[in-house]
Amino acid sequence: MTFSFLVRKYFLVILVPLLFSFNFLANPASAHHPFGMGDSSDLSAWQSLISGIGHPLLGPDHLLFMLGIGLVGLKRSKKWIVPLLAVGLAGSAFVQWQPLPDLLAPWAEALVSLSLALQGLIVLNLLSAKWLLPMFALHGYLLGSTIVGAEPTPLIGYFLGLLLAQGSLLLLVTGLSMRIIDWLGNNGRIMTAGIWIGIGSAFSWVALVG
Repeated sequence: MTFSFLVRKYFLVILVPLLFSFNFLANPASAHHPFGMGDSSDLSAWQSLISGIGHPLLGPDHLLFMLGIGLVGLKRSKKWIVPLLAVGLAGSAFVQWQPLPDLLAPWAEALVSLSLALQGLIVLNLLSAKWLLPMFALHGYLLGSTIVGAEPTPLIGYFLGLLLAQGSLLLLVTGLSMRIIDWLGNNGRIMTAGIWIGIGSAFSWVALVG
């Protein structure tokens, strides 16, 4: 099986992550709410809900991490959904009590991006799938940092939005996981893991030096 054949077969698998990475490199992710909503103090209940839904979907590193869970091939994948959501929301709640210092923000962003590379290692069976839990908590911590200091109403709306967005995406990727893995085959899975490792490393570098 030639490299050109692999590229043709897995064109979308290669193209979509690369587009995400180019977009990220051109427009690094910020801690602001989507759609020009301003800061947390200005959010209504509806805006905070939309913001909670939008953050995991509009952040390239967060979205690719969620999609990458479908590549892992989790056994009894549906049973992972509740624990993953729980640790993610716990991370988002913890940052309300222990906000992220500005000095550490680039390092936190770099660690979240590096989780894509670690996820690639999980796909290659070089790390245990249990590492998904602390990594998901780290993603939750960073996602929760955008709502620190908000009043209870926007805080609840934002958390509900996170739960809806992440829960829906987890249901989708775990439900399609075996089909995706079967379609990719072993070579395609290895190639995709390599892409995840490359993008995660590049995102981490940009977070630290950008």
